[in-house]
Amino acid sequence: MADIPAQLAEALRDRYTTERELGRGGMSTVYLARDLKHKRAVALKILSADLVLPRSAERFQREIHIAAGLQHPHVLTVYDSGEAAGQQWFTMPFVEGESLRDRLQRERHLPLEDALRVAREAAEALDYAHAHGVIHRDVKPENILLTRDGNTLVADFGIARAVGTEESERLTAAGISVGTPEYMSPEQIRDSGELDARSDVYSLGCVLYEMLAGEPPFTGRTSQAVMAKRFAGPAPSVRVLRPTVPASVEAAIMRALSREASDRFATAGDFARALQVPTTGATVPGLVTPPGPGSAPPTISAVPLPGTGRRRLPVAAIGLGLLVGLGVLFAWQRTHSGGDARPGSRMLAVLPFENLGDSADGYFADGISDELRGKLSQLAGIQVIARGSSDQYRHTRKPPQQIARELGVSYLLTATVQWEKMPGGVSRVRVSPELVDVTPGHAPRTKWQQPFDAALTDVFEVQADIAGKVASALDLALGDSARRDLAAQPTQNLAAYDAFLKGEAASQGMAVVDPASLRRAIGFYQQAVALDSAFVPAWAELARAHASLYFNGTPTPAEAEEEHRAAERAQALGPDRPEGPLALGEYYRSVALDNPRALAASEVGLKRAPNNVDLLGNAAMAEQALGRWDAALQHLAKAGALDPRSANTARRTGATLLWLRRYPEAQAALDRGLTLAPTNLPIIELKAMVALAQGDLTGARAVMRTALTTVEPAALVAFFGYYWDLYWVLDDAQQQQLLALPPSAFDNDRATWAIIRAETDRLHEHPAEARAYADTARLAFEEQLRAAPEDGQRHVFRGLALAYLGRKAEAIAEGERAVALWPISRDAYQGAYIQHQLVRIYLLVGEPEKALDQLEPLLRMPYYLSPGWLRIDPTFAPLKGNPRFERLIPGR
Repeated sequence: MADIPAQLAEALRDRYTTERELGRGGMSTVYLARDLKHKRAVALKILSADLVLPRSAERFQREIHIAAGLQHPHVLTVYDSGEAAGQQWFTMPFVEGESLRDRLQRERHLPLEDALRVAREAAEALDYAHAHGVIHRDVKPENILLTRDGNTLVADFGIARAVGTEESERLTAAGISVGTPEYMSPEQIRDSGELDARSDVYSLGCVLYEMLAGEPPFTGRTSQAVMAKRFAGPAPSVRVLRPTVPASVEAAIMRALSREASDRFATAGDFARALQVPTTGATVPGLVTPPGPGSAPPTISAVPLPGTGRRRLPVAAIGLGLLVGLGVLFAWQRTHSGGDARPGSRMLAVLPFENLGDSADGYFADGISDELRGKLSQLAGIQVIARGSSDQYRHTRKPPQQIARELGVSYLLTATVQWEKMPGGVSRVRVSPELVDVTPGHAPRTKWQQPFDAALTDVFEVQADIAGKVASALDLALGDSARRDLAAQPTQNLAAYDAFLKGEAASQGMAVVDPASLRRAIGFYQQAVALDSAFVPAWAELARAHASLYFNGTPTPAEAEEEHRAAERAQALGPDRPEGPLALGEYYRSVALDNPRALAASEVGLKRAPNNVDLLGNAAMAEQALGRWDAALQHLAKAGALDPRSANTARRTGATLLWLRRYPEAQAALDRGLTLAPTNLPIIELKAMVALAQGDLTGARAVMRTALTTVEPAALVAFFGYYWDLYWVLDDAQQQQLLALPPSAFDNDRATWAIIRAETDRLHEHPAEARAYADTARLAFEEQLRAAPEDGQRHVFRGLALAYLGRKAEAIAEGERAVALWPISRDAYQGAYIQHQLVRIYLLVGEPEKALDQLEPLLRMPYYLSPGWLRIDPTFAPLKGNPRFERLIPGR
C-alpha cells in the first residue's frame, strides 16, 4: 500500500489496497482505496499519528460507530473503522466529485440557486444527525462534498468530538484547530460546555455566507484575529458584498449567525426551511455590473432562458412546452369541484423512495417509485398523485398529516431502497415499503409494511408484488387483466432499464427544457432502445425529449424526423398502452403544429389511462388552440386534482383565466403560484399582465418591485424583454439595463436579441440604433427561416424588423404570410399572437385602419389584450384620436 506507514499498510493488507492519495490536511490524510471484501472503491482516512491519544482511542471508536449509524441521502456515512499500528482510521464511500472548498477556490462564490440548494441539503443532513444525537462540530467547506450528479454530502460526523476537548490546548499549540476559526460558533470559541444543534447552524450560516459573498463573515490574518472579530460586532451584511441576494435569505443568514445560541434557529431543519426560495426551473442570466459609457460589455452568466431559440411568446412557460406536472387548480380548488376526480376512489401519494445505497444510485430508487406510481395509477378505485407534486417531499421532515392535507390524500406509500452490487456481478435489491393511512380523524397508522429482498433480475416482480399488496391493503379487487397489467415488465433487459432510468433522471421525468439536459437524456434513451428495441416507455420518452428539444431549441428537420420515428415506434410496439398516444400527441402539437390530431391522440391515450397527468395537460393545450376553452379548463381541473402542488398548475391556470379576462380568478391562481414558487418569472410576469389588462401600469410595476426582493434584477429585465414584448413595462433604468444585455443573455439567439434592442431603442426615440439592430434581426431571422421556412412566428418577426427599417411592402407581405401560415382558425392561442404582431407591423408602416381590422377581433376572443391594456400600451399610441380606436377604450 503506497504512501502510508509500512506498519499500517501491513495491518490493512488483507482488507484494503491503496491506489493514490486524495488529500492531506492537519488532522488526516485521505487515500483512494479498494475494499477487497466488497469489491468497491472507498475513501480511507488516516488520522495523524499524534492526533488521538491512547486514552481517547476508545472514545474515537465509539463516536465513529455512532456516525456509522447515520443513514441519510446527504450524509457521507462511515463503512468501517479501526486502529492499527497506533493510528486510527476509517473508511467512507468514495464519491466522484469535489469538496465545496474546491469549488469555491475555482469560482469564489456560487450562483444563488446553487448556494441555497447546497445549504438546504447540508442543513437537512445536520438536522437528521441532530435528531440522532450527533453534533458535527466542524462544519466547513472542506467537509461538504458535491457529487457529480448534483448531490450534497456532509462528511466527518463525529470526528471533532472523537478528537475531543482534552487535547484542544495541545493541538492548538501545534497549529491544529478542533474546529476551524472562520466557521466556529462563539460557544465553541468560549469552550462554554456541551454544544448543541445551534452551534452547527452557526457554522453552516458561515458557509452559506461564504458561498454567496466569496469570503466567510469574519476573516483575519490569524486565528485570534478572526475570533476577536466574531465578538466585536455582527457580521457584515451579505447584501453589501452581493446586492442581488434576496432580503429573506440575508435575514436567515443573520439569524443563523446570531452571537447568542438562543437567538438562532432552534434546528437546522428550521434553517433549511427559511432558505426555501423556489426557482423557475431554468435560470435566467444575471447582470453583474451595469456598464458605463465606454465600458466593457456586462458580465452575464450564460444560462439559457427557458424556451429560447424557438418562440418569443412563452409557450414553454404558459403551457405549450413539454414541462412535466401539467395540471390546474390545486387541492383548494378540488373542494369547489366536488372532491376527488373519481367519486369513491382512494387518493394515494407515492413519495420519493429513500436511497440507502451509494448516492450515485439515487436514480434507481426514483425509478422504482415511478414504476410503482405508474402501476398503481392503472388500477380502478385508486387515484395516484402525480410525480411533480410527490417529488416535492423528497427528504422532507414534514409530518404525514401535513403532507396528506397539502396533497389531499388519505394514504402515503413510502419506502427505502438499497441496491447492493455484489462480487461476481450478482446484485440484489432491498425494498422496504410502508403504506400509511393518514385519513383525518386519527393519528397516522401503518396499513401494510413488508420488506422485499431479491436478486436484481427479479426487480420487476418485486414492483408488481408491492403494487398488488398495496391494492390488497386498500381492499381493491383485482381482475385478471389488472393482475396482468401489474405483472407486465417494461423490458427484459436490465441494462436497458438502467439506461432508461438514467435518462429519466437527466430529463427529470421530462421536466427540463434546456437543450443540454435534453441531449443528455436523449443519449440515455437511445442507449436503452439500442439494448432493447421493443422497450416502449424508452421509445416514448425518446420521442418526447426530441419534441421538447425541437420546440424549445432551434428546430431542424432531422430533430422532427427523429421525434416522429420514435413516437411511431412507441405506438406500434404498444398499441394498447398510453405512451404511444402521449408521444404522438406531443409530435402533432409541438412539431407538426396539427392541433386536431394532437387532441385526437391525447383522447386515445386518455381512454387507456384516464388519470395520466401529461395526457390531460396535452389535451387541454390542444383544446385551447382549437378554441375549446371550457373543455380545456375541465381537463386541467382533473389534472390539478392529481398534481395539487405544482407551480406549473398555477401558471397555466392564471394564463388561461387571463386569456378569458376573468381577472379576479386569474389573480387568485397566480398568487397561489407565487406562494409555491416566489421566484417563478413566468408567474411574476403573468401577474403583472393581469394588472396591465385592467389598465393598471402602476400595479404591474409594483408586482415587479416586489419580485426584485427575491430575483436577480437582470433576470427579470431579460424575461420581460423576451416574452410577450413587455419591454415598455420596464422603468427607464430597467430599459437601459435591457439595452446593455449581450446576445448571451438570450441563449445567443441574435435574432431575438437584436429585435428587442430595435423595439426598445425605437421606444427611446433612437432611430439610427433601432434601424441598425432591426437590420441585424432581419438577417438573423432570414438565416433561421432557411432551416424552418414554414415557421409563422419567425416570418412575422422578420416582418417586424422590415417595418422598423421602413420597408413597408415587404414588411406587410411578410406579416400577412405569417398570419396565413398560422391563422387563428388553426391555433387560437398562437394564432392570436401572430395576428397581434401583424397589428404592430401595420402601425409601424402607417396603416392604422388595417391595424384596427386585425385588432378588433382580438378583443372579441380569448386573448390577453383588453381595452384597459390598449389605453396604456405605447404600441397603440399612433391610434390615439382615431374614432374606431377611441370606441375601444373604456370610458370613451
